[in-house]
Amino acid sequence: MAQWDRLMLLHAPYTQQLHELYDRDALPMDVRHYLSAWIEKQEWQRAARDHDLAMALFQVLLENLDIQHSRFVQEESFLMQHNIRRYKQNFQRYLDDPCALANAILWFLGKEKEILQSVDLAEQVQCLHVAQEAMETSSQQDLERKMAGLRNEVQCMDHTMFCLEEQQDEFDFKFQTYKMEAVVDEAVKKEQMKVFQLLINRLDECRKSTLSDLNKILDRTDDLIDILVKKELVEWQRRQQKVCIGSPDNVCLDQLEKWFTCVAVCLFQVREFLGKLEELVGKVSYQNDPVKAQKPTMQKRADTLLKDLLKSSFVVETQPSMPQGKGPLVLRTNVQFSVKTRLLVKFPELNHSMKVDVSMDREAPQIKGYRRFNVLGTKTKALNMAESQSGGMVADFRHLTLKEQKSGGGGKGVSDISLSVTEELHIIYFDTVFEMKGLLVELQASSIPVVIISNSSQQQSAWASVLWFNLLSVDTKDVVFFGNSPAATWPLFGEMLSWQFLSATKRGLNEAQLEMIAHRLFGKQQKYDTCKVAWSKFTKENTPDTFWVWFDGILVMVKAYLEDLWRDGLIMGFVSKGKEKSLLKKKQRGTFLLRFSESVIGGITFSWVEITITGEPEVKTVQPFTKVDLCQIPFQEIIRNYQILEAENIPECPLLYLYPNTPKDEAFGKYYSEKSGSDSPYIKYIKTKLVFVSKENTLEARSPMSSDMVQGEGSEPMNALCGETAEQDGSPHSLQSPLETYHPDPMLSDSAAEDELLMYLNNPTIFADSDILQDEPLLPDFGLPGFNCLPPQSCGSIFQ
Repeated sequence: MAQWDRLMLLHAPYTQQLHELYDRDALPMDVRHYLSAWIEKQEWQRAARDHDLAMALFQVLLENLDIQHSRFVQEESFLMQHNIRRYKQNFQRYLDDPCALANAILWFLGKEKEILQSVDLAEQVQCLHVAQEAMETSSQQDLERKMAGLRNEVQCMDHTMFCLEEQQDEFDFKFQTYKMEAVVDEAVKKEQMKVFQLLINRLDECRKSTLSDLNKILDRTDDLIDILVKKELVEWQRRQQKVCIGSPDNVCLDQLEKWFTCVAVCLFQVREFLGKLEELVGKVSYQNDPVKAQKPTMQKRADTLLKDLLKSSFVVETQPSMPQGKGPLVLRTNVQFSVKTRLLVKFPELNHSMKVDVSMDREAPQIKGYRRFNVLGTKTKALNMAESQSGGMVADFRHLTLKEQKSGGGGKGVSDISLSVTEELHIIYFDTVFEMKGLLVELQASSIPVVIISNSSQQQSAWASVLWFNLLSVDTKDVVFFGNSPAATWPLFGEMLSWQFLSATKRGLNEAQLEMIAHRLFGKQQKYDTCKVAWSKFTKENTPDTFWVWFDGILVMVKAYLEDLWRDGLIMGFVSKGKEKSLLKKKQRGTFLLRFSESVIGGITFSWVEITITGEPEVKTVQPFTKVDLCQIPFQEIIRNYQILEAENIPECPLLYLYPNTPKDEAFGKYYSEKSGSDSPYIKYIKTKLVFVSKENTLEARSPMSSDMVQGEGSEPMNALCGETAEQDGSPHSLQSPLETYHPDPMLSDSAAEDELLMYLNNPTIFADSDILQDEPLLPDFGLPGFNCLPPQSCGSIFQ
């Protein structure tokens, strides 16, 4: 199906995203719609760099607009004629720069794909939770039936109250008439009194029946409030906690708002019914009147139920977050953050009338050094329906900041608990008053505990605390959670790790990847289901390179530089060196895979299989690449251009098939730069940074250096085997001699050193027993190849 046709079938809120996308002048939605087939067939990416092609497409676009204009003339669609003519005039601004138009259309098409990808992701998540959703759907349907039953009973009660009033009015009219007639005949008077007694008995039975029905409504309401407050709202709050740490759960409040409002409306009607009964009793009453006996208790019960519902209906819809933060619930002093509250009981007459006030930590724990903060900014806002796309009653605070209180220097403390800054949990409170129809209720909502930092370097540790708390705690008021935090079971912990990738890249971790992580944490086990991860193991052991620092370093690297490759499943990623070796040795020569480094933080490497002269498979590994490299050259270009200089200095690419058997260019081709070879925009990086030479079965990465560094002025020993070799024997190997340039520097003063370097570069095997290179244990590490003519450069190895 064509891309635009798929977009036309979307449901809200995706259609809203589409409308927001085309709320721009660069490409009107009308033009996108009527020329959709033609637009999607053109090579806009090539046109963005090819002026002639861009100009040709620009002219065809204008011709297509003329055709559409003629069509609307025939259809006598005056408005569309006007619009198309205006669009054509606006496009004239691209006459001098048609490539800009191609770029604009390419951008719109890319944004459309992002919307469709989010739809696909939602559908995948839905498929993963079919059974759970089926159960939820069944539960929701049952709740809907109960809501419908409540509404029906309230409507019936409305009719009952009308009939009761009619019946009472009949009795009252007849009795008042009887009194005015002043009947003297005792026999007649006695008969009439019997009639009045019959009427009053019927009225009494009707009042008792009405009170009984009202009690049934209150019973039904009590049951529904119990479901809403203790089940649905609690489940939503738990889902919100998980969404804050990456889970794809649904936290839309529209359905809850519908249910809460329904029950609140019914309870207000019950209060009106009780008020009506009191009014009727004021007109007609009698001995043992059931209304006088039961009404006060029922009134109190109705008010209590309504207050309980209202107090639970005020929630934090969007938890506190900074615009550039790592995630929600991590706030930094003096940096603006936003948060949104919502009242789930929606009464339009209260729009803009309920003021919400923000405050911090009313009852701070008695912990030594526990910090206190003031909230600054716009701390009061009115609940309104304008700031919500769905029309909910919200107060959206967008310009709040926190400032640490200076006085006191933190709490004196009566507890032995010791918490770090990023283990301190703080709660933000929101207060408002609900006042309607004689009922006044003070409402309070509170955020999930936040971690407050003062420096961006604390953000990684703070996010770890947010992950741990929201993974394990269901008590969102427990600010001393880290005083004695529980351990996480592996299934729960592994799912949380997968959420990090899913939320950042739209692709989570599979079972094999999770198994590798479990093996890293617990060693080899038959099953990991009963294994547990302690808080200290997650963030404190092996400081500074803790498990979380290692994992988060990978996540940050993938999000910044490898997202497309990861999302397409091209990166195996989490695979141990032993597993990697066993997988590759079974494959044909040139098969390679991509995995994350186990020792270099934020590093990615690749290994491939070669066939030795004896016919045995041998796995070789390159040194890890980090952001230092990936910010200069895309990883797919590294894979594309990777070559090693074998015997006779003939460059050869050892990477042929992405595991298990996909040709390299087929796997990565769509991500390649259109220019290659000497025209590649990255050729300068490759030429000036790296040199790779072969010594029998060992490759060494060499970094070109200036003459003064080769002679030893200011140079320091550098790791020849970075990252992965260090992982195998626990100690990094260093080159004790200076690193060689590929071609000798003519400014070298030591002719003997120059001759020796030339001999090595022309025939590296003669140095097999020298100290320059050493055979490496197990899997050797390699670097990127260079090219044949590399000038001397003053730069170090990229492998830091």
